[in-house]
Amino acid sequence: MALEQPGERDTLLIVDDDPINRAILEGIFSPHYATLEAADGRSGLQKILEGPERLCAVLLDVVMPEMDGLEVLRRLSEQRLLAQLPVFLITAEASDSVLREAYGLGVMDVISKPVVPFVVLRRVQSVIELFQARRRLSRTVESQQARLLRQAQEIIQLNQGMVEALATAIEFRSEESGDHVRRIHDITHYLLSETEMGRGLSPHEIEEIALASILHDVGKIAVPDAILNKPGRLTPEEFEVMKTHTTQGAALLDRIPQLRQHGSYRYALDIARHHHERWDGRGYPDGLRGEEISVWAQVVSLADVYDALSCKRVYKAAFPRQRVLEMIRGGECGAFNPRLLDCFFSVEEDLAKLYEKEDSPK
Repeated sequence: MALEQPGERDTLLIVDDDPINRAILEGIFSPHYATLEAADGRSGLQKILEGPERLCAVLLDVVMPEMDGLEVLRRLSEQRLLAQLPVFLITAEASDSVLREAYGLGVMDVISKPVVPFVVLRRVQSVIELFQARRRLSRTVESQQARLLRQAQEIIQLNQGMVEALATAIEFRSEESGDHVRRIHDITHYLLSETEMGRGLSPHEIEEIALASILHDVGKIAVPDAILNKPGRLTPEEFEVMKTHTTQGAALLDRIPQLRQHGSYRYALDIARHHHERWDGRGYPDGLRGEEISVWAQVVSLADVYDALSCKRVYKAAFPRQRVLEMIRGGECGAFNPRLLDCFFSVEEDLAKLYEKEDSPK
């Protein structure tokens, strides 16, 4: 995410007495923001009061020496700073009384430890973007301010609903992490924005499709663990159950109000249901063939296969890069649109850079 223009807020404050927790959060957010740290509530409050205008957000633990997180919130509320500065409680102490008081004081969100990096990053970024939008809008005329703020709030609602659904999926998928969905997002966006597969799609539509792609496997929350995490080959009966994650995912997404009200809805629903369809009609669940499959479902389908082959799974080791390309080119994972394959191979060298930090052999 790009930082705001020079002179605007770009620093995130992490307040936690555990140095390991601070290091984890710093690792998540430092690629996107300048970071400050405080080891207790009192010093954290002092850093906030010294320059609230430079901070874009505060990540605050609850149980700390000197001054706990709730007392910090009380002091910020007295200073009327919580309307200007988003504060997130990131804590393992999430009792009803803590939640009630925190939200009553004006905390933006409460995120439970241990955190899922991709999820906490998106949740915090979404709110920071909203606050940044509000500050920019304050410099525009009244009509522009109202219109853009409604758009920003709509985007935040969409992102929140999608990320919450994703978080639920990750919780149930013990053998995959947020890294998988992040790569699917990035591969989908790259193929649509940098090749002719995205011809006719606006940059805004490509953003919506890439965002929708992270929910392609959300239906796996309905697949029993014994099948989902089975280390060996599935039986025919087990595979039939596994295949239902496509229809289950579409049904789940249909019940997310924020998504149904947004343009991404049709992409997310279609991708969840049809990312296992194949160009020759031998996919599932609907046996779609050729151009009956939407461009976005085709792209996510290939991205999903590429990532699955390139990374370790509970049922297999990662394949070397050249073997991955041979399997895709040879149709060992099903038939794909020849035009899509041409686009994919034209940029695969760039896509492979997503895996440079992975443990999988190349």
